[in-house]
Amino acid sequence: MKFERSAGAIIFRIEKGKILYLMLQYPTYWGFVKGIIEKNESVEETIKREAKEEAGLSDLTFVPGFKEKTGWFFRLKGELIRKEAVFLLAQTKSKEVKLSFEHKGYKWCSYDEALKLQRIKSNKVLLEKANRFLQEHIKQRKLA
Repeated sequence: MKFERSAGAIIFRIEKGKILYLMLQYPTYWGFVKGIIEKNESVEETIKREAKEEAGLSDLTFVPGFKEKTGWFFRLKGELIRKEAVFLLAQTKSKEVKLSFEHKGYKWCSYDEALKLQRIKSNKVLLEKANRFLQEHIKQRKLA
């Protein structure tokens, strides 16, 4: 069985004191920036590369202390593949998004709006954990 490792980010920005999450529209679902970790690349380097390629974002700041792993299986050309993805939280100041060919659209969403878009349970859980983490950071004034 083939094994793949990916890295992704729950990207957000703060506008008028409100957290807005970047949701990317893939052909069949809404999700986050993510991609396969290339040889000799760190998780952070992968996320920065993928954010630039998929959304045109190059000003990410990672929020320390948040790291979540998720895994799943899928078939590609009849071959079963096990995939693991590591997700970090990343803040951007950019409002402008330049989509790649991989996506049909994007939205900056409130937490409730982003949650409603989620069809994949693991993405829903990631978003819930990220939002709780950010709310705690805001309470402790670690984020502006």
